Amino acid sequence: MEFSNKIILITGAGSGIGRVTAFEFAKAGGTVIVSDINEKGGQETVQQIEAEGGKAIFIKANVAKYEEVESLIHTTISKFERIDIAVNNAGIGGSYARAADISPPDWDKVMAINASGVFYCMKLELQQMQKQQGGVIVNTASVAGLKGLPNSLPYVASKHAVVGMTKTAAMEYARKNIRINAICPAFTVTPLFDPEVMDDFSAGLSDKLKAAIPMRRFGTTLEIANAILWLCSDKSSFVTGLALPIDGGITA
Repeated sequence: MEFSNKIILITGAGSGIGRVTAFEFAKAGGTVIVSDINEKGGQETVQQIEAEGGKAIFIKANVAKYEEVESLIHTTISKFERIDIAVNNAGIGGSYARAADISPPDWDKVMAINASGVFYCMKLELQQMQKQQGGVIVNTASVAGLKGLPNSLPYVASKHAVVGMTKTAAMEYARKNIRINAICPAFTVTPLFDPEVMDDFSAGLSDKLKAAIPMRRFGTTLEIANAILWLCSDKSSFVTGLALPIDGGITA
């Protein structure tokens, strides 16, 4: 029960990596605040946690809107008085097109959720963590935050921003007992990336993508969640400012 008595806030926890991470934290004794713009998915995550004897509540929030993030943090503090761990995981993929063909609205939407959303959350979480004299933050970036990815310019830009914010904030708050790291997954089977569905309109895409991964397979949400829990545990107490690839060897 490594996270007993810990209050853990996770955005984008209505599905995919966020949901599995919430479930794993709850299994390890944590009290989880499940947040998502998708109320149905968020409530399902809470129900799954409670069905296994865990503790969780749902708070709806669109991280692209600062006032909703303010409400999320305020409600969490009102109920639990602290935030020990924050996983800023909410994000979207965006359109698949070359740079010259990307519309400004597509750019704005991806940056608003993936970059500004992480900034809004981190800003307010850091204010609270300073008051309580400690905490841990993990931001969900991507291998696209470490290297280029053709036809995904807004996504790549937003994830590079997440890595940069993580490293900068980690340096700023290293002496405040606050650790800040990022995870950089490669292709992981989630609702955002489902190669079986993608193959319906692009025959053989799954095999082509696997061929780019030295381990020749996609990641699982549990593998990503396990890395997040390690970064939030005392086992990684000397780790801050890390952008951790979880990518089957792509960045190698």
